[in-house]
Parts: sequence; C-alpha cells; structure tokens
Amino acid sequence: MDMSDMKAFNAKIVEEFRANGGKVSAFDYPLIILHTIGRKSGATHLVPLGLAPSDDNEIYLYGTFAGSKTDPSWVLNLRANPDITVELAEESYPARIEELQGDAAETRLQAMASWSEQFAEYLTSAAPRKIPVFQVHRA
Repeated sequence: MDMSDMKAFNAKIVEEFRANGGKVSAFDYPLIILHTIGRKSGATHLVPLGLAPSDDNEIYLYGTFAGSKTDPSWVLNLRANPDITVELAEESYPARIEELQGDAAETRLQAMASWSEQFAEYLTSAAPRKIPVFQVHRA
C-alpha cells in the first residue's frame, strides 16, 4: 500500500471511529487515534492504532509496523514532537508520549508477545530493530 492509499485508508477508519463512538467494523478491538505532528512538515496527521491490553490500565503504543525492519512514520513524529492529542471512543485529550527504554520497554514487549502470537512474530521479523514502546500520559 503506497502512502496515498494509507492516508485514504486511515481517513476512512477515523471517519467511522468518530461516527460510531469509537467502533470500527474492520477491527474487533478498541482503537486510539493519535494526532501526531509531522517532524518535517509540522502538519497534524491522524494515526489510528489498535489499543493493546495492559495489566496496569495504562495506554501503551507499539511501533510494530507489522514486523517491518523500519519504524513507522508516526514513531519518528512522536520522537520529534511528543506533545499531541489522543482520541479514544469516550474522549479526546492532550497527552505527552514517553518512549520507554531498557527493562521497562522489554517488559512491555514480552507481555505483548505472550498475549499475541502475531506480536511475537513481529518481534522476530523486525529484528535486529527493537520495536519501540510508548506510554501515553494525560497532559
């Protein structure tokens, strides 16, 4: 899928998300929409991502890029501009995104790998790239 196809796909997801109280028919799990700020353009980009379960009721984001060897653009944008807006089904709020490092990141990655076989496969296919993990903090 090229970049223009991805933008159109994401726009349809965002539209359905907003029209249906956060529900999107193509996904059987909850979503979050990140309002990232382009590191080069400064433009706001809406990025829908699946919300992974967590054992501590915190929101974590995983830059799997479906197990690709490179980070997705939204990861690069968050690193450059971690103060964004996030949208959940029930609310939208300003947030600061923190990239987890070391043991904290590894703990989250292993927890997700034990929860999802597909995620575990992403860890292998992305190697040697470490899949980045981010925590969402309400600003």
